[in-house]
Amino acid sequence: MKLKKLVALVTGASSGIGKATAERLATAGYQVYGTSRRGATPGQRSFEMLSLDVTSDESVAAAVNALLRSEGRVDLLVNNAGFSVAPAGAEESSIEQARAIFETNFFGIVRMTRAVVPHMRRQGAGRIINIGSVLGFLPAPYMALYAATKHAVEGYSESLDHELRTRGIRVSVIEPAYTKTHFDANLLEPDAKLDEYREARAAVSRQLSAVLETADEPGVVADVVLEAARAARPKLRYTAGGLATRLRLLRRFAPAGALDAGIRRNLRLDAPVASPHRASVLA
Repeated sequence: MKLKKLVALVTGASSGIGKATAERLATAGYQVYGTSRRGATPGQRSFEMLSLDVTSDESVAAAVNALLRSEGRVDLLVNNAGFSVAPAGAEESSIEQARAIFETNFFGIVRMTRAVVPHMRRQGAGRIINIGSVLGFLPAPYMALYAATKHAVEGYSESLDHELRTRGIRVSVIEPAYTKTHFDANLLEPDAKLDEYREARAAVSRQLSAVLETADEPGVVADVVLEAARAARPKLRYTAGGLATRLRLLRRFAPAGALDAGIRRNLRLDAPVASPHRASVLA
């Protein structure tokens, strides 16, 4: 008897980590449905594409129902859709902008989870894999809102895994470090810029651009997603790439003071900053 393929749903699959993950799963034998807000775009791909906006209850329900009509089941959900605000001070984003990033990066995961879990419970099996970040366990000066969403993903995922484990459903978080994607091209500009942060904002942006040039390819993350999806006893957390693994070890074993000092030194947070008020007095 021919066994039916496992069915996977990957959000944010039009490019970057989501696209690489969908392709990797398809190559491994999954029946894969990727999603994007624009739906299918021209070009050959090894997986189906659905139109889905993770910030909309109606859009999520429509996409999941379309998949279930076609396949009758969903075995794996990979929550990847997300974005960030360009490097900026935390107070340079309005409450509306803060809500917007949580609406996609965190509540989008909640919506997708609520849509698929009832079906996984009826099946008695399923996997949910959330794309987190090393910024889910490390601070991110000048990217505080993004780090806050990823910290929320970590807490939600660990709690959810405990709830669903006895139902045959497991939840894992993948924690990449810097990855070569269009992520930096899709950064939102802060909507409440302040002159006091101009120099720091520019310096952190330059550093981010430099680091991304030598970052891991999206396939590194996709390989770890497949590992987690296939594991007989999946772990809650998987780092993706050498840098992410080193950072996880530092977070676990390095003295808190040493880690704190390293973060500040790396971003030059204690370098003298010109004060506009002081400059006007000296002039």
